[in-house]
Order: sequence, then structure tokens, then C-alpha cells
Amino acid sequence: MIDFRNISKSYSGEYILKDVNCRINTGERVGVVGPNGAGKSTLFGMVTGEVVPDSGEIVIPRDSRLGIMRQHIPETDLQRTLLEFTADAVPELKRYSAELEDVESRMAVCEDDGELEVLLKRHGFLQSSIEHLGAYHLDVEAKQALTSLGFPVSKLEVPLSEFSGGWQMRAALARVLISRPDILLLDEPSNYLDIPAVEWLCRFLANFQGTLLLISHDRFLLRKLASVTLEVNRGSVTRYAGNYDFYRREREQRKITLEAAKRNADHKKEQLERMIDRFRAKSTKAAAAKSAQKKLDRIEDVKLTESLDYHGVIRFPSPPPSGAEAARFEGVSFGYEPGKMLFENVTMDIAAGEKLAVIGYNGMGKTTLLKLLAGVLKPVAGKVVPGHHIVMGYQAQEFGELVNDRLSVYDAVKSALPAGASTANVANVAGSFGFSGDAMKKPCGVLSGGEKIRLQMARIFVNPPNLLILDEPTTHLDLAARELLQEALRNYTGTVAMVSHDIEFVRNVAGTVWEVSPAGVKKYFGNYDYYLEKSAALNQNAVTAVSPVPGENPATAKERRRARAQARSAIQGELNKAKKDVEKLEALLEEQSVRKSVLVAKLSSGEKVDFAKLNSELAALDKEIADTESRWENRAMELEALRLENDRINA
Repeated sequence: MIDFRNISKSYSGEYILKDVNCRINTGERVGVVGPNGAGKSTLFGMVTGEVVPDSGEIVIPRDSRLGIMRQHIPETDLQRTLLEFTADAVPELKRYSAELEDVESRMAVCEDDGELEVLLKRHGFLQSSIEHLGAYHLDVEAKQALTSLGFPVSKLEVPLSEFSGGWQMRAALARVLISRPDILLLDEPSNYLDIPAVEWLCRFLANFQGTLLLISHDRFLLRKLASVTLEVNRGSVTRYAGNYDFYRREREQRKITLEAAKRNADHKKEQLERMIDRFRAKSTKAAAAKSAQKKLDRIEDVKLTESLDYHGVIRFPSPPPSGAEAARFEGVSFGYEPGKMLFENVTMDIAAGEKLAVIGYNGMGKTTLLKLLAGVLKPVAGKVVPGHHIVMGYQAQEFGELVNDRLSVYDAVKSALPAGASTANVANVAGSFGFSGDAMKKPCGVLSGGEKIRLQMARIFVNPPNLLILDEPTTHLDLAARELLQEALRNYTGTVAMVSHDIEFVRNVAGTVWEVSPAGVKKYFGNYDYYLEKSAALNQNAVTAVSPVPGENPATAKERRRARAQARSAIQGELNKAKKDVEKLEALLEEQSVRKSVLVAKLSSGEKVDFAKLNSELAALDKEIADTESRWENRAMELEALRLENDRINA
């Protein structure tokens, strides 16, 4: 249980949280929502002790283990390998292991029976604690978490410093996920993840047994994981007993109910005030006036639900007309290194008015495809052909680095105009994206992440495009801004090609999906749910026919299909055997763990036992467990490799 009791916190004289009273019960799964800057991270900081409230207190169960993903990794950790950093997820293990070593060395020379008994009890406690914290499984769990989040097995022994900041944050996420905390705090965990990794994270957290606090603008995670929603807004924290959809419905219903109650209260007040004004001057009605005044004083003001503090607007100007085709890939191949192609012979078309989402694991080439479409990159082979009268607007991931921080918003928008173009419409376009009046004078360097996204959109639409190319447009947007952008794109009559890790955003905007995988680029003529359904069916169907290559001899195509079917059959047999082996080894580990618990309990029971014999049995059992774990780890990695190969064959 976490209790916030009359918590207040202010910065520079302004309250970010004021008189907050809220309880989070043990085992609850809590989604924390609210506008950027409302105080969500401050709330987390108070739980971890990094932020001290100005007044009030926070009550957290003693000895609760907290798990929180740090946004900055210490320099010393950056020199460690990826696997070493991730597997070192439980700080207590080092302390317990060092103490266990000390206790064992003291036991070896101890001649006092009383002291030896005390040492044996401590020895049993330390071994039980180390086992409970998962010391014998952390390496394997770290490998599984890292590979599920997109790290290749070949990179596990690479120093963490060689990965980009986004991949380092993935490692930090994997580390906290396997740390077995009682209370897990995650602040925007999906920011650095692609869609498959978000799906995996959701499945992992669904099985988490502790208390979960999740700050997220990702509606998919909030819908799937949260059983309680806390809204942080304008200094207050409001609890809603349901997930994101429940919260939205309940919030709207509360607003309607409170507005009706306020109208009713205001009407009663007006009636009583008129009565008091009429009766006050008449001595015969003085008692009635006094009674009415008492009734008026007893009517409490109705506090309406605070609006969410998002003041931006997003209105796309109408796109110029174009031909029936927005763009076409003709036999496109591309790679950043000679002989290493990201994809080959991609032949696809994008129809005018189409809303296209490009999805797949990070590193597969999603952003590269957008850059090829935008003309930022040139194919190694083949060509990208824009449609008739196509005007492109491209928002890159690194948009924040492309604008001079010293420029005003107005000047930044004006600088995006083609040479010689009129500046008459600059103010109108800036206003369409929430920058009007004094907001146009703001230096770009002081803009929030969400404001920078809107600025980039204004720079694109100052010369209205009919093909809009967006690379992670939701990264810095809060929930309200994401929904505004989503609605603007749904209503936009031009063509959209986008990459986004926000599953709900993709689900609600895209009508077509391009999947980028090791097998190449495949087009699905439907939305995200259609893609999930069809891709699952393709992967499960072991006898799916392979489409012949254009111009291929039918006999050759038949042989190729037969070879694919034989490969599927062979890999399926190996996969089933590996699954059974892993299950048997897991059962053996469980049985050995039970035997060890019995021995440790005997050692620490205080009863008269043969300590030398028990210690000998325990040492032998530890060797058995280490051997079983090693076999399980190797077989589990083989199983993961077989699964990946199976997916590749069935793609």
C-alpha cells in the first residue's frame, strides 16, 4: 500500500501538487495520466524518495523493493557489457553474496558450537534470500528480456557504451523488468520501443505480480494493463477505478453530473438571493430573510472537473490536388554498407489519399523506407517515383535539431517557405497549429516537446503538401495532443506515410500496413487489426503456398514450395523437441529447488542435526542446480533461435 497524505509540492511559488490524498493498494496496476508538466514524474519522485514534499507524508510498506527505470546510466555502467549490466538487476545480491562468503570463511575456522549455530542460521537465511531474488536465473532472464526487446544475441557481450541512447534505455528497461521489485515504477517505458517490443512489454507486465505504477501516453498499454487510473492535473490527483477507457467515460460523466449540479445550485442561490433582497427591507419579513440567508450559506459551491491543460490546436490546411498515385517503389534495394542490404527488390505503390503505417522491429529499415520515399536517401538499385503533382512534407525523428533555437516561432515557420514565396500566410499557418499572438514570438529553444512537434507541422504546412511523411510524430505528445493529431490525420484528405510506436495511434489512423522484416517488405491491404489477423494466420499455416516469382518455371516453383514445406516440417519437429526439453529441465529445476529449500530449512531450524552432512548434501545439490541451469539456459537459447528461424520460414 502507498498512502499520499495531504501532499503538497510547489516550484517557484506555484503548486504542482496541492493537498493530495490518495491510496494505491498492494497489487494494483495503476496508470498515471495527465498533461505534460502536470506533476506525474514528481509523484514518482516522491515514492522513490528523490523528491521531498513541502508538506504531508507518504507511507510505503517497510522493506518494499522499488524498481524504477533510470533515464541516465552512470559512466561506470556504460563500460560493462550489455548482458553484464542487465543481469546485475538486484543490488542486494552483491551484498548478500559477499556476506555469505564471509560467513562461510568464519564457519570453516569456528570452534564454538553456539557461534557456529548462529552462523549456520545466518548462512541459511542468506542462501534462501539469494535464491528468492533469482540469482541463479538472472543471466537467462536478462538474455530473454534483451532479445525480446530487439537486441540480437550477437550483441550481448558488446559494451553498453557502444549502443545509442535509445538502445541504452532499452537495456535499462530490461534490467528493471527482471529485478523482481514489489513496486514497479515505469515512466514512459514505450518511448524507445518499436511496436513488436511494445506488444512484448505488455505481455510481460500482464504477468507481473507486484504493484505497478505506469506513467504513459500510450493508450494501448493503459487499456491493457491498468485496473486503476490516476489523473494528475492542476495540482490535484483524481482516482478512477478502471482502465483508460473507463477513465475517459467516467471523467465525461462526472463532468456532466457536476455541471448539472452546479446549474441547480446556482439556480437555488439566485432564488434565495432574490428572496433576501425582497424581504430585507420589510420588518415583517425579517425572520424569513434571515432563514433564507442561512439556507444560502449552507449551499456549497460545486467544483467542476478541471479541464486538461492542453491549449494547442492542430488544423491541417487542405492539400493541393494530385494524381491517382502518390508514389511508387520500383525494384528498390538499399543498404548502408556494400554487400549488406536492408531490403532488396521492393516493388510497391502508394495510392493518393492512402494512410500507410510502416511497422517492424527497430533496425529493420522503417525510417530508411521513409527517407527513401522523401528523397533524403537514394536507392542502391531501383527507383522511387513520385506521383503526378506530388508535394511532399517530411517530419524527421531528429526534427528538434533542425531548427535554430534562437529563431522565433514565426521566423522558424517563415524560413521553411520556398525561395521567393509570399509570407502573407505564415501567421495563419502558425495559428492553425496553436501559435498565435505572443506565442509566435517565443524562441524555439524554450518550446516543449509537444510544441516542437506542432512547430514542425507548421513548417511543413506553410507550403501545403499532399504527401505527408511522419517519423514518430507522437514521441513528445501527451494523450490529449496525440488524440488531436490522430483526429487531424483521420480528417486529412492527402496521403500519409508514417512510422509510430503508438499502437492505438496506428490502429486509428492507418488503413494500410507495410511490414518490414528479415523476409523483406510485405503490404497488408487493411488496418493494424487486419495486419495482426493476417500475419498470425500466415505464421500458423504450415502449408501456405509460396507465390511464384514472376516468370518462374512452374516446376521450379513447385520444387521451391516443396523445399519450404520440408523446411517447415523439420523446424517444427526440432521446435517441439526443444520445447519439451526446456519444460523437463524447468520441472527438474523446480524439484531441485524444493529439495534445497528443505535442506536450508533444516539448517536454520535450530534443531539438532548433522551440520557437516547437511552442508555436504547442500554443496552437491548446488552443483546439480548449476549444471541443470546451464543445460536449461543453453536449450532455452536454442529454442529462441528455432522460434526466430520458424518465423523467418513462415514469413
